[in-house]
Amino acid sequence: MPDTPRRADRLPGSRYGNRPTMKDVAARAGVGLKTVSRVVNGEPGVTPETERRVQEAIDALGFRRNDSARVLRKGRTASIGLVLEDLADPFYGPLSRAVEEVARAHGALLINGSSAEDPDRERELVLALCARRVDGLLVIPAGDDHRYLEPELRAGVATVFVDRPAGRIDADVVVSDNFGGARDGVAHLIAHGHRRIGFIGDMPRIHTAAERLRGYRAAMEDAGIPVKDSWMSLGVTGPERVRRAAEEMLADPHHPVTAIFTGNNRVTVTVIRVLAEHTRRVALVGFDDIELADLLRPGVTVVAQDAAALGRTAAERLFRQLDGTLLVPERVELPTRLITRGSGELPPAD
Repeated sequence: MPDTPRRADRLPGSRYGNRPTMKDVAARAGVGLKTVSRVVNGEPGVTPETERRVQEAIDALGFRRNDSARVLRKGRTASIGLVLEDLADPFYGPLSRAVEEVARAHGALLINGSSAEDPDRERELVLALCARRVDGLLVIPAGDDHRYLEPELRAGVATVFVDRPAGRIDADVVVSDNFGGARDGVAHLIAHGHRRIGFIGDMPRIHTAAERLRGYRAAMEDAGIPVKDSWMSLGVTGPERVRRAAEEMLADPHHPVTAIFTGNNRVTVTVIRVLAEHTRRVALVGFDDIELADLLRPGVTVVAQDAAALGRTAAERLFRQLDGTLLVPERVELPTRLITRGSGELPPAD
């Protein structure tokens, strides 16, 4: 049997010994410890040749920076939490990716979870992240009372709300112009001759749904068009409920709608399916862009949010809070954009 290497014989970075340290890298590269630290942390003041030697030593030894001491010195964990509504919703993909890119640029890890639009689950997730000592939180709120976060805010947990404002506390928030975007979308249908326009949206307790309904009402009022109760339907965005609402609006014997404004991407997809089965031509404008919207015939006209910009702006504000450069909570509202593709430009069929 071969002899087992004695501890004194073990090489730095080998599978037998301890992890290599900066001192090991400095000794191999023939430089000082401070020089290795500068290379590892991307600091200036090192010549290209010296940096090359240090990097070769790092690669040869398999050195990996241990952030534990740095974290302890700063009192941070180099991690942030993101609480979304639904990880499966396509809207949140680019938003989450943008947050992750900003976090990575700041040397932080992103941890995310889904509230499933349940206020209790949101609170559970947020407090679990705080218990794990994340440095900051980005929250797309499901509930309307966030006073449970007050102790965490006082303890210094940076927090930014995204897409919807916090309830009953004063906190940073980054939102889209939901009211203005909906008003523009409905005004576009009115400009193409429609007077009987239906609105199908999410649950009214959700801030974005309420703001988009308010925009719908404002556009109709601006045009002097009275709104029938049967033209408005808010509730869960499941296909069954949305299909039923659309079919009832289209089949109304006295005031059938000639156009529909949908309150989010999930509603839009179901309404597209309903209209495909309908013989009468009906105009459509949806809030939120959807994949392949430009390939349908006609293409789907939408009020588009920039989900990536929402995530990026919110994350950048979070790190500015952590750096101490943001002291007063603010509301940041990003513009929406009307993209015309054909469905919103159809004239009334009757």
